[in-house]
Parts: sequence; C-alpha cells; structure tokens
Amino acid sequence: MSQLMEEILSRENMMLACKKVKSNKGVCGVDGITVDEIQGYLKENWPSIKERIRKRKYKPQPVLRVEIPKPAGGIRKLGIPSVVDRIIEQAIVQRITPTVEPYFSDYNYGFRPGRRAEQAIIKLLEYFNDGYTYIVDIDLEKFFDNVPQDKLMTLVGNIVRDPDTESLISKYLKAGVVVGGKYEATKVGTPQGGNLSPILSNIMLNELDKELEKRSLRFVRYADDCVITVGSSTAANRVMHTVTKWIERKLGLKVNMTKTKITKPKCLKYLGFGFVKMSDKWEARPHQASVRNFERKLKKLTKRSMSISMSERIQRLNWVIRGWINYFRIGKMKTNLKRIDGHLRTRMRIVIWKQWKTRQKRYWGLRKLGAPEWMAKQAVGFADHYQAVAKTTGLRKISKEILAKRGLVSCLDYYLN
Repeated sequence: MSQLMEEILSRENMMLACKKVKSNKGVCGVDGITVDEIQGYLKENWPSIKERIRKRKYKPQPVLRVEIPKPAGGIRKLGIPSVVDRIIEQAIVQRITPTVEPYFSDYNYGFRPGRRAEQAIIKLLEYFNDGYTYIVDIDLEKFFDNVPQDKLMTLVGNIVRDPDTESLISKYLKAGVVVGGKYEATKVGTPQGGNLSPILSNIMLNELDKELEKRSLRFVRYADDCVITVGSSTAANRVMHTVTKWIERKLGLKVNMTKTKITKPKCLKYLGFGFVKMSDKWEARPHQASVRNFERKLKKLTKRSMSISMSERIQRLNWVIRGWINYFRIGKMKTNLKRIDGHLRTRMRIVIWKQWKTRQKRYWGLRKLGAPEWMAKQAVGFADHYQAVAKTTGLRKISKEILAKRGLVSCLDYYLN
C-alpha cells in the first residue's frame, strides 16, 4: 500500500476526521447509523474496513438522496453519505489538501483553508472601483450533477499521483445513490453534500481558473459561482462567447445560457451580496433576497405558536442573528438592521404577551414593568387581538433593554460593535 494511503488511514488522521464529522453532526445515511452511534460501530468494525481499503476491496455505500428547497424556488439535490464514509472522505481531504493547494488559483475563494466569501467580495469591489464594471456571470448547469467523472479523475491523477488514493476516490464517485428507496448508478457527477465534493470541484474548476489567468482576465470564483469583470460591453460579449465554448469543449460541462448573462454591479447578486455605488465608490451590501431570507428565519422563530421556552427561543434567534451578520459584516446594512430590529422586538413582545396568558398575569406584568394603571388596563382590554396589542404603549414597556437583559441580541448593536 502507498505511503499516502498509510497516512490517510493513520490513527491520528482518522481520529481527527472522526472528530470533525461528529462536530458537524448531520443525519445518518442509508445504513441508519447515527453520529452518536459511530464510535461503537468503528470500535468493532474499523479493523476490517481498514484492511478492505488497503486491499482495494472496500465498497462505499450509496449516498442517500434528499431534496432541499431553494429560497428562490426549485430544489437542490444533496447526497448524504453514511457516517463511516463521511469520516473516510474527510480523512482523504485532510491528507490531500496540502498536496492540491499549491495548484489552485489565488482567485479561487471557495472551500479552501484561510479563504472565505468575504475575500471574494472584496476582490470584486476592487475590480469595480478600478472601472471593470461589465460583468460576465457564468452559470454552470447543475455542476455537481454533471461533472464528467473520467475527466475529473484524470485531473485528480495529475495532482495526487497515487493509484491507491485515486482508486478509493473513484469508488466514491461511482457509489450510486438511493432515491425513494431505489438504487441508481452514478456515472456522472459528484454528490453535493459529501466531504470530498468541495475539493473535487476545486480540482475540476482549477482548469477554468488557469485558462482565465492565461487570458489575463479579472475574475473571482467560489465553488461553481464564477464572475468575470471587463471594461466594456464589447469585451464582455466576446468573453462570454469564448469562455462558455471553452468550458463545454475542454471540461465537458454544461453552461446554462438562459442564466449566464452580462450585467452591471447594481444588478448582480453574488454569494448573497448586492452592490451599490456610494459617493463614487462601489460598496457591498446584503442583497434584497438575502435580507428577505433573514427576515423569514426571524419570523419563523418568533411565531407565537412555537411551543418552546423563551430561553431556547432567544438562543435560536441569537444563532441566526450572529451567523447572518458575521457573514454579511463587510456590507452596508445599518438602515435594514434598524428596521429589522424594531420589527423583531414587536414580535417578541407579542410572544411574551401570549405567554402571560391571563388578564391578571398581563396586568401584573405591565405594572411590574412600570406601566401606569390606565395603560395596563388599556393593553389588557385588547386581550388576544395581537396586532392591536402590539401598537399599545403598554406593551412597549417591554423595551430593548429588557429584552437585552433576557439575552436577545440587537441586530444593529451587534453589527456596529
């Protein structure tokens, strides 16, 4: 067995892979073994699994196909490998990453150590502010479903140069999927959702990066989202035509020509960001669709019919708020967050009002908050007419400061701090 495969299967590497997969949690695959059960399963079965891998006799289990609705409509197909296969895939990724990283372009920001979407947006703004404001937005049609496996494995072989590792990766590509309880072979594609998919997509699309660099084009890429910026409409048309032909001819991928387009910064949505010109300078901000998605999540978590404690509700809200703002922090969003904050506090007041339930508890609660008697009586008089209650001055005694004491993060304050 090769040295690389020995390193992949080493105790240290496998323990790290197991720890990472367990920390990501996730659902079980086709075998029904959960993340919580995996330790006991591996203790009993790992020696035989390891031996089969060494002899190239290991057969990965097919992935479980699930369909996730997209916010803008349509569905995204995800493949869920078994927990055992997720760990083995992760072990492969950990070991081959140092090998493949030096081959990758500086303009590739997706699924790489020390790189993130924010850097792609900053580079894109740099292009815009240098005057390259004609954008070729390339859409690869169902990229993860359509990757030619033979071409991909050739590229993997050119970099990894280890037959044992290449054989195991190929087996994962050909493992098949289970859809509605029925097995289907996978002759093309790499399952989106597997631990190997991100690094394999980067190996495949690194060829595109190198071609764009060869042409001295300004571009950024994150996974299969690639945009090219040029200085004129003529150049944009030429680039769109020649690059799409090159992708289809050289990589065997499909370009969706109904979605591939030439656009300008103010009309672009990229990695959830939109762009606006402020004081003769292009700035990023969360795209309107991203803001609406954020508001939908907050609305769902502030449904008064949710049967969870206030502490758990606030904890879930804070996870969403911090995660969303941390991702979009480089964007301009003060006005939006001020509005969202106000609406969120109104919904939280209604949740508290419902939890108080009785007239007596509601009256007592408002009086304890410092509301005068007339104000408390007025609010109690609206009973369960929640929209009317939300507008009363009495309920506003549940202030921003009081909600903060309960632990609720203010969107605006978190953004500004």
